Amino acid sequence: MIDRRRVRHSFHRQALEYDAHAAVQKRVVERFLQILDDEVDSPPRILDVGAGTGLLARQLADRHPAALLSCVDLAPGMAATARQRLGSRALVAVADAEQLPFAGASFDCVVSTSTFQWLTTLDAAFAEAWRVLAPGGLFAFALFGHGTFHELKGSYRSALTAVGREDEDRTQRFFTETEAGAALERTGFGVRRLCVEDEVEWHPDVPAFLRSVKRVGAGNASPLRGRGLAERRVMVEMMRVYGERYGGERGIPATYTVIYGVGMKPEAAEK
Repeated sequence: MIDRRRVRHSFHRQALEYDAHAAVQKRVVERFLQILDDEVDSPPRILDVGAGTGLLARQLADRHPAALLSCVDLAPGMAATARQRLGSRALVAVADAEQLPFAGASFDCVVSTSTFQWLTTLDAAFAEAWRVLAPGGLFAFALFGHGTFHELKGSYRSALTAVGREDEDRTQRFFTETEAGAALERTGFGVRRLCVEDEVEWHPDVPAFLRSVKRVGAGNASPLRGRGLAERRVMVEMMRVYGERYGGERGIPATYTVIYGVGMKPEAAEK
């Protein structure tokens, strides 16, 4: 279970540092825009869910200057940063992806990047995207999926096993491609595209990687909360295993597995 209050606080606190450390998230935005350009021409009303600091929204505003652009984010700090970046080019509000503050059929395109992995399930957020989309509208997302941080997760499990605590794995569980596709279909979307791509980020060592995760507000994705000396012993062992198993001349890798999905709400949708 993901603590949404902790996620909100963490991203709020790191809003000013986010852009300086979100290298992978920026690459995801660029790839997402390539996919989106293949799927949609000039949607008149666009909603960006989990807009963060407005990285994606700024590009959308440049590509579709005539569109009415709205953005929401759970973290007030992120929304404030996006509002400053976008100015009058977009409406920016603090809101939850699972409870969007818009009437039904308000948008022609709903987008989201690097957000839905912070949900316990996908169904509520996908249902909200469906609700606010007009019939024939497009829903496109990119989320970090199963395989993300597999180096960290495997090393942590090995460290837990070494101290007899193999049942205490607290690393985040990420959605699979199959789960994302099933959630789209359950909601009623016609699946136009679903694919998985890996992004690999390199760091000098494991502590540098963990600091980078924390600096973008993604502390829930790694086992950073401690239990005193016992937990520190596990973390030291995890870092040793990580370095020995995956380290090399370039440092240590951190893999982000990205699920890209595009769904369409049918023209005759009445759900």
